[in-house]
Amino acid sequence: MSKKNDGFVRQAGILAMAGIICRIIGILYRSPLAAVIGDEGNGYYGSAYNIYAIILLISSYSIPAAISKVIAGKLALKEYKNAQRIFHCAFLYVTIIGGIAALFAYFAAGILVEKNAVRVLRVLAPTIFFSGFLGVLRGYFQAQRNMVPTSISQIIEQILNAIVSVGAAYFLKQSVMTESETTQAIFGAIGSALGTGSGVLIGLAVMLFIYGKNRKTYIERLKEDETETLMSQKEIFGVIFAFVTPFILSTFIYNFSTSLDEVIYRKILKNVYEYDVTQIAVWYGVYSGKAVVISNIPIAIAAAVSAAMIPTISGRFAVGDIEEANKKIDIAVLATMMVSIPSAMGILWLADPIVKFLFPGQTNLDLAAGLLRALAITVVFYSLSTLTNAVLQGIGKVDTPMVHAALSLMIQAIVLVVCLLFTPLNLYALPVANIVYSFMMCILNQHAVSKNLGYKQEIHRTFWLPFAASFFMGVAARLAYDCAARYIGNNVIGLILALIMALFVYEILIIRLGIVKEETLKMIPRGEIIIKISRKLRLIK
Repeated sequence: MSKKNDGFVRQAGILAMAGIICRIIGILYRSPLAAVIGDEGNGYYGSAYNIYAIILLISSYSIPAAISKVIAGKLALKEYKNAQRIFHCAFLYVTIIGGIAALFAYFAAGILVEKNAVRVLRVLAPTIFFSGFLGVLRGYFQAQRNMVPTSISQIIEQILNAIVSVGAAYFLKQSVMTESETTQAIFGAIGSALGTGSGVLIGLAVMLFIYGKNRKTYIERLKEDETETLMSQKEIFGVIFAFVTPFILSTFIYNFSTSLDEVIYRKILKNVYEYDVTQIAVWYGVYSGKAVVISNIPIAIAAAVSAAMIPTISGRFAVGDIEEANKKIDIAVLATMMVSIPSAMGILWLADPIVKFLFPGQTNLDLAAGLLRALAITVVFYSLSTLTNAVLQGIGKVDTPMVHAALSLMIQAIVLVVCLLFTPLNLYALPVANIVYSFMMCILNQHAVSKNLGYKQEIHRTFWLPFAASFFMGVAARLAYDCAARYIGNNVIGLILALIMALFVYEILIIRLGIVKEETLKMIPRGEIIIKISRKLRLIK
């Protein structure tokens, strides 16, 4: 494996590890948060957060990927001055767009969300403005193929988010203990929103500090640039709009499915079946605050690998090296499937103990476990479609994922409406719609990648062997849990033993089946530890 591939995998691995740590922190604080605000509070927060996420997507969420792509193209051509000018203009762009978006979220909250979620969305509104600056800085470092600053800021952001979310939710709820349960749930949701904003502010502060420490290095590099023609501000804004707009539309449609699902679900249950608004909020809170939160953990790894892929593929594509770009796609898909497939299988076999462990003593756990189990396959589909989205964006086909997302969204909406109106699925209609959407995105994106790059997806080592290893891993993990539950009777101990068994069996199988070789392990962060353990177990020589 070349040094370039080595660096790519390491950078993707760094970002992936940060994503895992952030998701673990996120899931750990979700348990005490859910205990404080309840499923009803989760429902109001989820409703406001979905709209906040959409506005964020339109205004600044796509900025890191887009800026990373644009700057990476200039760096590949060694146009350092133009890259720096693009970086500076990007700040002006997010100041204007982010400011408008934040004001819109605040003043239009009464129209965008239901009454009980209005104040929650208004608290989230300023976060949209600051997220733009954070996005530009992360995109700038990602274009340099340096994922460490982004990783550090993400972890610190999530830690403060967790602390403030739980603390603010508790104290705000305590301040209205004499009020109704619904009022308490609303104030608890507002506290959670404060945590989100605090996390973004600390993340921005960290990125500014790191940039300040490295600024001299970047200035020195500008002296080496012999580019004669510098881009004007008008040209730069034209490039930013040309790249950012399709990124925004594509990412917006791709992620709009969650909000559309919620609107359809709430409207049909309220207007057709005449369910109480509070009951609908509780049900949706179980789905969004428990099942979806857990299923999103492994998908974060795909998002991390995708972020690492965009500047790399853009750089290779800019110089016409299609073969090298295809090799990087192979590595990224294999790495993602090696995580997403066993994760999906683990969720399928261990949904009940996982939910009981993360949300001890809370209500609706059986429902949450059932929904989580139904979402298991979407872990694989979303992970793969996230990667192929990044590939298409990296080669300039930014409108293709947008078209695919729009088509998948229409089909998903039809499926959800049919399931809600003509079947007794109720809340389970949501994961069914998610399965359809993510599967459609996989198929359409894969076809487009093959068409545009001549890429041929390897199936046996990338999909079938990880599936076989994951299946036997899941069986072994479930047997370990059942034995522990029977003879020890403790869910936590049983789950820990099941996870240890899963890791042990999976490591043996992926090495014995030839999915992972020693040279691959060397490129993974801390891979030497895995090699030492494998040698002691005589899995590799």
